[in-house]
Formats: sequence, C-alpha cells, structure tokens
Amino acid sequence: MMVQTQKQTESTPVLEVRGLTQRFGGLTAVNDFNVKLMPGELSGLIGPNGAGKTTVFNLVSGFYQPTEGQIFVDGKPTAALKPHRVTALGVARTFQNIRLWNDMTVLDNIRVAQHYQLGYGFFHAIVRSKHYRTREEQVAKEAEELLDVFDLKRYAEEMPKNLPYGTQRKLEIARALSSHPKLLLLDEPAAGLNSADAKDLIRLIRWIHETFDVTIWMIEHHMDVMMELCTQIKVIDFGETIAEGSAEHVRNHPAVMSAYLGDENI
Repeated sequence: MMVQTQKQTESTPVLEVRGLTQRFGGLTAVNDFNVKLMPGELSGLIGPNGAGKTTVFNLVSGFYQPTEGQIFVDGKPTAALKPHRVTALGVARTFQNIRLWNDMTVLDNIRVAQHYQLGYGFFHAIVRSKHYRTREEQVAKEAEELLDVFDLKRYAEEMPKNLPYGTQRKLEIARALSSHPKLLLLDEPAAGLNSADAKDLIRLIRWIHETFDVTIWMIEHHMDVMMELCTQIKVIDFGETIAEGSAEHVRNHPAVMSAYLGDENI
C-alpha cells in the first residue's frame, strides 16, 4: 500500500525529550519534562485541564521553542526548527480544535498536506514540466488511496465544514498520515465525540497503529479511550510529571487520583 510508512529503526527512539522546560513570563507551563518513545509504541499523556499537555505537543511539533531542554526526532535535534521542518523529520499532529482547510475540498486537504515533499521548485510549477506533472499525479493518486482506506472517498469533493463532526476528525487524522510520519501526535481526538463515535475512534486508532507502522502519542480526557489503547501513560499536573507507567498503574496512582479528584474526594 502506497500510504504505508517505512519501517523504523528499532534501536533509535522516534522521539526523545530531555529536560524540557517552557516558561511564559513568570508562568512555568512545563518543567523538566522527559520522555522517550521507541518505534511502534502507542503511548498517552494525560493530566487535568491546564496541566501543560498541549504545550508539550506544541514544543515537540515546533510551534513553540523551549526555554530549556532538548528534543530529538529519530535522533536528530529539532532546536530552532519551524513546524514544517519538524514535519519533514517525520512528525505529524492533529489538534484539540479541528483545523481543516474549510475552503478546500476533502481531497485537496490531503493533497496540500504533502506539499513539503513534492520535490519540484517554482520553475517546474510555472512551466508545468514533466517532473511537475508526474509528481502531481502521484500525489493525487496517493490522496485518493488514503481517502479510500479511510472510507472518505465519497466525500472527496465536499468541503470539510459540511461533514459530520466525527468524519472531520477522521479526515484530520488522514491528512496527518498523508505526510508519512514516523510519529503521530493526537491531541484529544475524542473531544466532542459521543460514546459510539469514541468506540469507533478506538478501533480506528488501533487499526492505524497496526497498518501504518507509526508510533502514536496521544492526549485524551476520555480515560476509557486511553486505558484501552495505551500501553504506557505519562501524567503531568501544573507542568510537572507526577506519574508514569502502565494504564493500570496510572489509574490507581494516589497522585493521579489527587490531581483529578482532589485530596478531599479520594
């Protein structure tokens, strides 16, 4: 299948974060955060609202530059790299609030997401050279394949804003995968979904993990989704790591229960 990613090297972490700290003025959003994700992992990052989870994802994907610490993608440092350069290293993400290009068709959302790897310059585009035409045909074919495997082909010429919410979520994940990532960051993919759609999402993420040979790191408030999917979970609160380990270990950890429920309610 053309849309599958290449096999990742088993010995090199897909993502390694060392001593990551992010300050906004006098506020420390993330403090001394560390994580190592190996190829093939499906891991989670949880914590109460405002714990710093999305800030971590914004740092890893290049939207923020860290105050302190280092980030390595497939062994390569990402210091000072812009988001599109981090994408080129193999990182793709979705967002808590869906960010689709609503003035483009579903098919074009997939096609445009591949622009960084087209391999032709401005001149080839202007003169519509053979190389340009060949690459555009390949991109179009691959985009159609991706829509097909995600059961979205019937929406190819629709505008994303006209799709059901759960279908928009699926499209956003498909678009992220179109860049052939080694690491897929899912920021609250179940947000706004009902229980039936959340169950479909669990099946979808598990299928993606098995089919696309991609390492997945996800943030999610739906604990049943996290507990069913993730082998390892890291928990942060007020920017600090308070627990990590298996789903069962995290579920029963006193610090986690305190962060979510409050000491008086445990």
